[in-house]
Amino acid sequence: MTGIQHPPTVVKLGGSCLADLDGSWWDDLARHGQERPLVLVHGWSKPLKALSPRYSEPSAILRDRYGNQSRWTTPEVIADIKTVSAELGEEVLRRLEQRGITAERLLGSDGLVGAGEGERWWWKDKQLVELENLVGPITGVDPAPLVKLQPGHAYLVTPLARNSAGQEVNTDADRAAAALAGATGATDLILVTDVAHLLIDGEPVREITAKAAAEFRDKGATGGMRKKLRAAGEALERGVERVVIGSAPVSDLIAARTGTVITRT
Repeated sequence: MTGIQHPPTVVKLGGSCLADLDGSWWDDLARHGQERPLVLVHGWSKPLKALSPRYSEPSAILRDRYGNQSRWTTPEVIADIKTVSAELGEEVLRRLEQRGITAERLLGSDGLVGAGEGERWWWKDKQLVELENLVGPITGVDPAPLVKLQPGHAYLVTPLARNSAGQEVNTDADRAAAALAGATGATDLILVTDVAHLLIDGEPVREITAKAAAEFRDKGATGGMRKKLRAAGEALERGVERVVIGSAPVSDLIAARTGTVITRT
């Protein structure tokens, strides 16, 4: 038990789709936010690529020995992430406050999200080499900074974390959202992306169990969807009841009118 009086709805906003969410989408989110506290976690892929062409180059992405992809993160990249996140955060907070939701932005690295030691060996020029890459797996969330978890208030979390050495590190936004959902006792985790459903063999999936989703993740899923399915499994293991993936307004996804619902059983 978290001891949190008002468990929130946790919504991860994909960096590739944020600019495409129209006024009616935000109206719907604000209506939901009057009933439940909101914790929003944002991605930054599209704004980072807009900041500099180097973020679109293949060399900006590393692959580890297990085949997992990661953005090659240096102190300069962390600084750029903070720059684009601050601009994006101003826009999100403005949209919410125009609709009667008070909102504040938090960096996950400011005492909210802890990270473990990251992978050190990465493929570069067809060789495995040791590189310092400032990324790390999430080891825990301390919900104490979320002091105003109440209806009518929203937190926007930038998914940076701090490791045991005190370094600020990049971490996966979907998995950060899953960890935050578990730590705050959220019943629902909503992963808003630029696709309407999970597709298996080209067919939209309306509902799937965590076990079947994990099997597809390991055998057929690619790229961003693979990470989302991993995050969904982690959220359900942490006590979240349902994870919904889709591109629709949050109330439609929560009501399972559209999107893909992933449940424990």
